[in-house]
Amino acid sequence: MKIDVSENDNELGEKAARKGAGILRAFADEKERLALVIPTGASQLFMFEQLIVESDIPWDRIDVFHLDEYVGISPSHTASFRRYLRERFVAKVPNLGSFHEIAGDALDVQAEISRLNDLIGSRDIDLCFAGIGENGHLAFNDPPADFETNDPYILVKLDEGCRRQQHNEGWFENLGDVPDHAISMSVNFIMKSRRLIISVPDARKAEAVRNSLEEEVSPRFPASILQRHDHCDLFLDRDSSKLLRQ
Repeated sequence: MKIDVSENDNELGEKAARKGAGILRAFADEKERLALVIPTGASQLFMFEQLIVESDIPWDRIDVFHLDEYVGISPSHTASFRRYLRERFVAKVPNLGSFHEIAGDALDVQAEISRLNDLIGSRDIDLCFAGIGENGHLAFNDPPADFETNDPYILVKLDEGCRRQQHNEGWFENLGDVPDHAISMSVNFIMKSRRLIISVPDARKAEAVRNSLEEEVSPRFPASILQRHDHCDLFLDRDSSKLLRQ
């Protein structure tokens, strides 16, 4: 794992985006089509702003997959991750090869998971952007995370810490409005990505960062599994890295 510490979240986002853009350009020289996984959340805003202005990324040859989505949330909801990605990414990227959404409001959630798994199961993920939650979650895999399943997408239950984070960030008016389940890419499928870029700004993530890097790999600290990835770039800022011993 390579760790980069920036002065602020703006610089962090720019560095993460430039790193990712370089990876996509390099992989595009090796193969005709690429598979990219992208996240959402307040911690990714600066990264997206930089990524969409990077030049010479062959977007028309890139198939984009959605990392996670709340169950029961329509794309018109202000907290919808589909809406977030449509507005902040898809609408601003020219000639995108494809964008595969998670329909969190599907009437049959298990059928939607099966559809997603059939769609992505045979693909090699070239690059996955992600973050780390305040409770140490990776995507929406809250502790104790499932480290056993190899299914690409799974149904997960959101713990109170995760739901409180979503409320505190302003995505929902009340804690009770935050859904208690989500469809999430699984831990093991994220780890199959050729390259990982993890962006984690803000002091409220400092304890999660410390646990993810300094505790033993454990489902109690879902993002700790990143220690086992051979090609993971972790981008922190001064605030999120402040509890690290080194």
